[in-house]
Amino acid sequence: MLLDGDDWKATIRGFQFEAWRLETLPQYLVPQESGELEDFRAGKRVDPDTYSSPYTEDLKRLRGEGKRKGRVHILTRPLSEYLQFEFSRYYVPHVLAGEDIRILDVTERENPLPGVQDFWMFDRSTVVLMHYEDDGTQVSRELFESEPADFIAYQRIAIAESVPFLEYVKG
Repeated sequence: MLLDGDDWKATIRGFQFEAWRLETLPQYLVPQESGELEDFRAGKRVDPDTYSSPYTEDLKRLRGEGKRKGRVHILTRPLSEYLQFEFSRYYVPHVLAGEDIRILDVTERENPLPGVQDFWMFDRSTVVLMHYEDDGTQVSRELFESEPADFIAYQRIAIAESVPFLEYVKG
């Protein structure tokens, strides 16, 4: 079953304790980000200590309710322009607002999750597969309608093999 519109919104908002994502691409082409990406290219940066958005406010609300959001991004260096943008524009403010973002750098090591595609997992029971074109354009979101055991294992491996984002960027 494909998830769009209200079905996707209900899924991403309806979790009880944890929403978690695996990201594997060096670039995501998101039309809503085009202006912010152009600002980044022009040298404009956000101040993560004062930055606020509906997403960061939602992260703070969720944290106050005892819920958590997290992700692991698998990547290789050198970082793509998009990842440089994503790190400065989104990841730093999101971590400061309470999201557990981790990096699994496979530049000089074997990827412990070869072939695993992007996905969201909610409450370790609902998995949504994220489908993208090669350039990072999202094609669809598909509800995985089987047991989530493999995805729980992927999450465990990704977390165990990654480092917290702020630790990663400090080098």
